[in-house]
Amino acid sequence: MTDAYLLLWLEAPLQSWGHDSKFGRRDSLDFPTKSGLFGLLCCARGAAGEQVEWLKHWTERDLQIRAYVRMDRQGQPLQRLPLLRDFQMVGSGYDNQDPWESLLIPKTSEGKKAVGGGTKMTYRYYLQDMAYAAVLQGPRDELQALAAALANPVWDLYLGRKNCVPTEFIGQGLHAEVQDAFATADQLAANKQRAESFRVLQGEHDGEVLTLNDVPLQFGKHKKYRDRRVTVESVE
Repeated sequence: MTDAYLLLWLEAPLQSWGHDSKFGRRDSLDFPTKSGLFGLLCCARGAAGEQVEWLKHWTERDLQIRAYVRMDRQGQPLQRLPLLRDFQMVGSGYDNQDPWESLLIPKTSEGKKAVGGGTKMTYRYYLQDMAYAAVLQGPRDELQALAAALANPVWDLYLGRKNCVPTEFIGQGLHAEVQDAFATADQLAANKQRAESFRVLQGEHDGEVLTLNDVPLQFGKHKKYRDRRVTVESVE
């Protein structure tokens, strides 16, 4: 079976890719996580539940990412905007005696009243005005099915959280080689007056090596992940 490469273009005013978040503080990684991207693909497919067998096909597949920032009028890269912090009160002002409003009040996994009451404070962080090219390796026929799903998604697509709506078509075609996919991404970035900022490669290379617990093994109610090593390379 011939492998190919699917180009995903991820661009929006806000994105958030949590990899080590708690309920009260929801951070974002500097780039899309593998689990977040496969969650997006599951939305496109309309695939709910654990998806254990489907995810198993993708655990060892290559995933490379390039990040793009805006350029000024002289064609020089602009400095990245800082993380946006959004403060929210969850579950505030709802009537616990109302069957519908009660559903909107945070509870324990057993459905009981949350520790310390129903209202919770949360801080949520977002990447601002970034664009990413993510290139996924896989069997050509399976990637073609994913490309078709992205073009006609079953469920809404978003970039990490439901308020992070993409401003460009995510699926940008299949390519025979990874270099061809990134050549298309670079041209798309140039058309949008964007410059490459950094790259993320799977495995250990020259650059900053990180360990991420973002390889999805099981979705659904009881999610499971495993670690992978990635390298972040700056682009001058």
